[in-house]
Amino acid sequence: MVNVIASISIKAGRISEYLAILKDSMQAVRKEKECIEYIATVDVDIEANLPPQALDKNVVTIIEKWESLEALKAHLRSPHMLNYREKTKNMVERVSLKVLQEAAQLAHRPRRMPSRVSPFRC
Repeated sequence: MVNVIASISIKAGRISEYLAILKDSMQAVRKEKECIEYIATVDVDIEANLPPQALDKNVVTIIEKWESLEALKAHLRSPHMLNYREKTKNMVERVSLKVLQEAAQLAHRPRRMPSRVSPFRC
């Protein structure tokens, strides 16, 4: 499984227009065969005793889960995503993308040692 956190900074004054386009494209994304989860979120100002967070009313964060990296790549090449990018290209200032896998998956893989290094050396 592959997890994605995409933070999209939208130009000031364009957030409503952007969210309308995103909402339309999300229906097609969620129908993709290997899409497990696809959620668009915005910052919420929480009046609680929690650590402070950096709030930005012009950032949309998309939280995604895909069956595989190949599914994510297919998603990025899909016609509805190409259409979405074309429609929003003048609204988006920058995109920060994190593609992640569960850390526990790494714990079960044996580590490969370089051939010249003894596994017993400190």
